Amino acid sequence: MAEFSGHLSLRAAARAGGRTVLAGQSFRAPYHISKPYWDAEAGVLLVQVVNPTAGILSGDRLESSIAVEPGAAVLVTTPSASRIFQMKSGVAESRQHFTVAAGGWLEVMPEPLVPHRGCSYRQVTRIDVEEGGELFFADLLMPGRVAHGEAWEWKRLCLESEVRLGGELILRERFEQTGADLHELAQLAGSGSGACFGNAVLVTAPAEGEAGWREAVSALHGGGLWIGVSPLRRSGWSIKLVAADSVKLRQGLRDVRRILTAHLPRLACDPRKL
Repeated sequence: MAEFSGHLSLRAAARAGGRTVLAGQSFRAPYHISKPYWDAEAGVLLVQVVNPTAGILSGDRLESSIAVEPGAAVLVTTPSASRIFQMKSGVAESRQHFTVAAGGWLEVMPEPLVPHRGCSYRQVTRIDVEEGGELFFADLLMPGRVAHGEAWEWKRLCLESEVRLGGELILRERFEQTGADLHELAQLAGSGSGACFGNAVLVTAPAEGEAGWREAVSALHGGGLWIGVSPLRRSGWSIKLVAADSVKLRQGLRDVRRILTAHLPRLACDPRKL
């Protein structure tokens, strides 16, 4: 079976007039990018990263790097879920590094991660934001192929993330649990076997009306959606979501973005625009 050692490197820069362009790009299978779309109303460059293969397989090693220069604004998303297939042996690993310069904006909002039965996967995310830079990063997890009876059946799943602002560590998380552990957590939350999880990180300077959006996001809690907002050190927030199913998870994240758009207009860029 073929093993991929893929890489993705993107550098976004602002041109005269404020328009953002990809000033540098490099990628190798299984990464591919579609033609970027400039959303003039939101002032954001939309980039979709595509995996033209079936998904992530044993032995795959993926490296991605996205850099946003001063004045540039980018939304990076994917058109479909990332599927991690069964592995009789070996593991797959993804390492991603995002940097945002002062005055830059980066939103990373891929479709959910879907681990299949018997897979082993590790994802390491490092984010560096300069003072004056802004970021919205969302990571979504589905329990597996529920219709095929593969919910919570992965072998090993490890998601690590580290966020620094101005060189200072403001968040470090390590999520490493078996499917059975998460299934128990979902049952405790009353969300059942189809429960999905979401983790979002927002980095932006404190602004007037902050208490209002936090209250509005917290008010989404209920009706099959569990949501909470926690402040990070300095200028950051962690937003956690547990949903009864993928539909409620996606709707919950859309509602969070809609609420935040009043304070962060660049979130008005529609990730499904293309």
